[in-house]
Amino acid sequence: MNSPDNDYLSQTPMLDYDHPSLQALIKAKCWRELSPYDAIGAIYTFVRDDIHFGYNTDDTIPASQVLKDGYGQCNTKGTLLMALLRGVGISNRFHGFTIHNELQRGAIPWYLFALAPERIVHSWVEVYLDGRWINLEGYIIDRAYLGQVQARFGDECKTFSGYGVATPCLAQPPIDWHGENTYIQNEGIADDFGVYARPDDFYPTHSNLAGVKKWLFRYLFRHLMNRNVDRIRRRGISGRSRKPFTRMIRQD
Repeated sequence: MNSPDNDYLSQTPMLDYDHPSLQALIKAKCWRELSPYDAIGAIYTFVRDDIHFGYNTDDTIPASQVLKDGYGQCNTKGTLLMALLRGVGISNRFHGFTIHNELQRGAIPWYLFALAPERIVHSWVEVYLDGRWINLEGYIIDRAYLGQVQARFGDECKTFSGYGVATPCLAQPPIDWHGENTYIQNEGIADDFGVYARPDDFYPTHSNLAGVKKWLFRYLFRHLMNRNVDRIRRRGISGRSRKPFTRMIRQD
């Protein structure tokens, strides 16, 4: 595939696509034998659905650790997606943002939500195909979890924000690969920090937490958050749960 810059194919400490586990996965899935279009779709779908929505120890863990964990959120699942795509020769780049924390209400339990920063570091992946960049964000929420949110709140097609989702239409969010942009949290974007060839260059100056809050998140809070997300995925959302926002939340 023609690339605008070789940096968009390079390996980095975070994008460690030569790691044996990533190479074994690429080989087992025969992704190198696919056309670029089909390889993007297959890898994208794997990261979306086989890697569950959840919270890792840190945004800066390498792709091999995300694969080992088997779960991730926007930033960590994006790292894995970038590494796997580069591992089969598909150029991609990182686009950094923040999102308003309201879209995480419900995914983050109510008793922890007050501790969440008002704006949370966010990212998506941009893939280069047929001479243009395509935004990929719809990989963040796995279909099993999304299906439970839709079962509880997806009866109307209006802008929805909550449970890790911020989309114009919960019933039909643009999350499937058809060679065009995919999104699942873009309606919650607050700040746009631009594009980077390497996620490794973004995170040293952009972080959600520091100090005691970072320690508590790593060793306590994220486990409670993952337990909540897993419960939703397995059992659904109680009918008594408060309905999230159903309006545009983008603010200046």
